[in-house]
Amino acid sequence: MKVANSLRSLKQRHRDCQIVRRKGRIYVINKTQKRYKARQG
Repeated sequence: MKVANSLRSLKQRHRDCQIVRRKGRIYVINKTQKRYKARQG
């Protein structure tokens, strides 16, 4: 999982990427391509 300053570029990596907010942190998750994960905060 990448920890990134900006999630905007990470969301563009695949069309199925979604931004989700959990426990005060922002995550990029992808159900089809599991390798596209990122966290901010």
